[in-house]
Amino acid sequence: MDISVYRPGELTAADRAAWTAMQAKAHLHGVPELANPFLSPEFALAVGRCRRGVRIAVVREGGEPAAFFAFQKTTSGVGRAVGLGVSDAQGVVHRPGFTWDARELLRACGLAVWEFDHLVEGQLPFEEGASDTFPSPVMDVDQGYEAYLGSLRERSPKFTRTTLAKGRKLGRDTGDVVYVHDERDPAALRTLMDWKSAQYRRTGRSDRFAHDWITRLVQQLFHTRSEPFAGILSVLYAGGKPIAAHFGLRTERVLACWFPAYDPAFSKYSPGLVLHLRMAEAAAADGIAYLDLGRGQKEYKDSLKTREIRVSEGWVTRRHPVAFGHRARRAPVRALRNVVVARPELFGPADRLLKQMGKIRSGRR
Repeated sequence: MDISVYRPGELTAADRAAWTAMQAKAHLHGVPELANPFLSPEFALAVGRCRRGVRIAVVREGGEPAAFFAFQKTTSGVGRAVGLGVSDAQGVVHRPGFTWDARELLRACGLAVWEFDHLVEGQLPFEEGASDTFPSPVMDVDQGYEAYLGSLRERSPKFTRTTLAKGRKLGRDTGDVVYVHDERDPAALRTLMDWKSAQYRRTGRSDRFAHDWITRLVQQLFHTRSEPFAGILSVLYAGGKPIAAHFGLRTERVLACWFPAYDPAFSKYSPGLVLHLRMAEAAAADGIAYLDLGRGQKEYKDSLKTREIRVSEGWVTRRHPVAFGHRARRAPVRALRNVVVARPELFGPADRLLKQMGKIRSGRR
């Protein structure tokens, strides 16, 4: 393999165009997961402006780009997926039929280990390093919104009936309900981040927006618009005020759901669910094939999904002391977390404890 490694700002316009073209054609070649926005050049470049160590490997065959591999690298040679912790799709974007040797790629990138937690399907050279695989629910809208809603009614008639009824009641009680699929007001984005931070604290989770780089990343992506990538802020208004919002990323075929939140004062109307149905309707009209709800066990995801794709976590390593040390430190933590999440008898008490801690913390503020 002819492999060159670049800093984000060194990537040429021709290489970016080739990368985008590979994603645009991914569904035609039976690898639709490669069209995910988190695998786009725009996401890698945005992370590169917010985090150190972002690099992009370009693999060429016959002088032409055959694959792109974005990663983050420490000075010791520890590699991570770009945006690890907030990225919901990871791997190598490649043209049809291309394969690679994982350790040769790591060696060319100067990596002893590459860690991932949302490796998409079809990455066979990396999959041997996977320690666990998880479902990532999706909402298929490629046949149109009415077809999606019909399948939802068939699978979950009570849920569908109740959610639609709450949306109608919201309109009766609060005045006109207005949905904006692509809101460009930065104030609405700030409102969403405030809601999300409060939700993290209320449920005892780590507040992602307490990390400056994540806040800056979201703000940058909100202002990023290219063909076909864009940061999409969707907002549900009732009575002239925002009550639910979502920020995600889109390519031509995929809308990746990322940060949803709502005003708890309107919780009886299930505004988050109403918002997701409006998002599905607008996405279908915009030519989106599916909404990727992302890995994670959430009741609302189970209610809205039409199917699941799979993502994996783990490490690809070379025989190197840094790789052994990194894996020894990280593996026990991941294993414990996954055991708790996978077992209801453990996850339930742990979740209640986190929420109680969140209430205590909120009371101290």
